Amino acid sequence: MAAGGCRRLSSVSRGRELLAAVDTFLLDCDGVLWDGPRVIAGAAELLGGLRALGKRVYFVSNNCSRSRDAVVGKLGALGLQAGPEQVYSTARCSALYLGGVAPLHRKVYVLGSQALCGELRAAGLRVSGGPPGSGEDGEEEEEGLPVSRCTLDPEVGAVLVGYDERFNFVRLAKACSYLRDSRCMFVATNPDPWHPIGGGAVVPGLKPLTPSAVDGETEGQVTCTVRPGTGSLTAAIEVGSGRKAVVIGKPSRFMFDCINGTAGTGPLDPARTLMVGDRLDTDILFGANCGVRTVLTLSGVSTLQEAQDNMASTLPDRQKMVPDFYVDSVNDFLPLLNG
Repeated sequence: MAAGGCRRLSSVSRGRELLAAVDTFLLDCDGVLWDGPRVIAGAAELLGGLRALGKRVYFVSNNCSRSRDAVVGKLGALGLQAGPEQVYSTARCSALYLGGVAPLHRKVYVLGSQALCGELRAAGLRVSGGPPGSGEDGEEEEEGLPVSRCTLDPEVGAVLVGYDERFNFVRLAKACSYLRDSRCMFVATNPDPWHPIGGGAVVPGLKPLTPSAVDGETEGQVTCTVRPGTGSLTAAIEVGSGRKAVVIGKPSRFMFDCINGTAGTGPLDPARTLMVGDRLDTDILFGANCGVRTVLTLSGVSTLQEAQDNMASTLPDRQKMVPDFYVDSVNDFLPLLNG
């Protein structure tokens, strides 16, 4: 699909023409339907309106820290009705990949959450590593040892990198060591480089070590405002192992293929599918890679200026990160649902 025009979806006639042209909505979650613990205004009404119009809706999330059931639970807690068959997270799709597309009969060394390990086990896979209590190798007891004394599990046949707040030198060394064997698969749930921290703040009474402090402009200690994402952890392992990971999540089209292969509602027609997301480098690029129309919501990570800069660029890779349309939030869809 050619680069989009980055037009505001403000015209009711244009918006209704778009709705009539699509049968399926692919919705990101974080930054689109919710912002941390808060539902984004209009999300419940949008889902209800799409359901009333007979549109298919799938939730396509790069978040690998929640199981499919947990995503359904969060949607429900925010008043957003959804069934597990509509949810495609990178945790679920990684399990589908390792359990089916590239069938693995050995253990998976996991850098990630309990939810990610649970999805793997639900697919019949055996897990090594993971957070305390989730693996079978007692790794948590080795994390204080020098890497020269840490043991490897001879049954590991794949390394899966997810979001891991316990990522450390021992885990990096183990992952790179497993990957020295060319037969060991190397998979990453998603390429997200970072995530915003809504609670990053200034703590009163402490002087920050920031450029503004040098100028005497700020009082207080500034806390972290971003979390390194799975893509950052994957990059460290790629450098240390000399290998490149197979990426499951957006912008890879594998999640689109997962929906086509498992949804049971018939294949998706790219020409009649719309991707709605808040990140240009994952959601909008995913849409371009899958040949579907795209809408950027400005309620999350990416900005309109970034989209316009991409549109002005002569680089093909950046032009693919231009949405067809943009909205301030999903609330802007509501006037389009009636009439």
